[in-house]
Amino acid sequence: MALGEREIRVCEAIERRARELLSDLRLHVGIPTGGNNKAGLDESRERLTGRMKALGAEIELVPGAAKPSWLYGGSEGGYVPPVAVGRVKRGGGGGGVWGRPILLAGHLDTVHDPASAFRELTIASDGRTATGPGCVDMKGGLVIAMAALEALEEAGERVNWSFLLNSDEETGSYHSEAALRAEAQRVLAQDAGAIGLALEPAAADGSLVVERAGSGQFMVEVFGKSAHVGRDFASGVSAVTALARCLVEIAGLPAPERQLIVNVGPIESNRATNVVPDRARAWGNVRFQTWDGAKELEEKLRAIAARHSGASGLPRLVVHTSFNRPAKPMIEGTRSLAAAARSAAEDLGQRLPFGKTAGVCDGNILQDAGLPCIDTVGVRGGGLHTPQEWIELPSLVERCQLLAVLMMRIGGGQ
Repeated sequence: MALGEREIRVCEAIERRARELLSDLRLHVGIPTGGNNKAGLDESRERLTGRMKALGAEIELVPGAAKPSWLYGGSEGGYVPPVAVGRVKRGGGGGGVWGRPILLAGHLDTVHDPASAFRELTIASDGRTATGPGCVDMKGGLVIAMAALEALEEAGERVNWSFLLNSDEETGSYHSEAALRAEAQRVLAQDAGAIGLALEPAAADGSLVVERAGSGQFMVEVFGKSAHVGRDFASGVSAVTALARCLVEIAGLPAPERQLIVNVGPIESNRATNVVPDRARAWGNVRFQTWDGAKELEEKLRAIAARHSGASGLPRLVVHTSFNRPAKPMIEGTRSLAAAARSAAEDLGQRLPFGKTAGVCDGNILQDAGLPCIDTVGVRGGGLHTPQEWIELPSLVERCQLLAVLMMRIGGGQ
């Protein structure tokens, strides 16, 4: 299937926006949105929702939900960011036949420290790549989505869309999960054929991820008994020693051949070395392909903690878990959506290989809520979550064109 005349016109209009796309990327990369930085998140949200309003969207700010207090980092600074949803209402008495509703999903937050030296877009000498915090994950995706919507509107292409922006995807979407699920169910109630497009970055080769693992968080908390190391060491019960023994067992849980992953990250205890520590904590992350796998890991974590708890009550080990991102297997709705994306890419002269990953994103949540979703329709690049994060600059135009054509074919009106 070749590009139609209307699609060609939209793609040409996007090509003419190349300089504007780069300027917009530079602007948004320069807004620090890591570390739950309220000022940066608010500015980025206001800029994007302002552009949605100019397209006729109604904006709703959904209050963020509380997250479990035991999660590492909690809500930094005490800020619970809202979820912004822009909706363009199509159909009704206009006489047109409207396509399926499209839910675009993007996140404003990055993993980068706002106070670090890595804080602006730097273009390489060849002009083909650039580095910058969030340039590919996912400020590039936000930039191309807004440009695609604006190009479609300017061309008179009526697309039935809503655009959700959250601010905590990188930390698990605990504040925004309920809003993600509610919006997915809202568009499905509007039309059972609704689909989701999440703006996560593609791989450097442009791969579209069609299957994802699930993810969960856990914390092992240990209670012991403090004592003076020099005068009363024997009466103490070291929470650190108990935690260390527990973690050695946990290190044996990963089963990569079954796609079960367990990783322990931050560890915390008392700060003094001359006190037997009475409390210690460790946080970790798990990945799994099925709920049975998740349940197996949870049961093993609790069993290990029980084995290392003292018969007399100390040390006492407690396990907290939250498995809030289910696995995202290939389902029929996603298969047909991925095929439509590949067809559009090929018509544009682009390659769109399919891939799998143990990484997770908000696409996991949207699909679990019943909405078929593909979630790597953003720009190409790499170095995610590092100070070397980079974007392939030609992908700004190329992926914007792909997104626009795909939305025309799925959500456009006649």
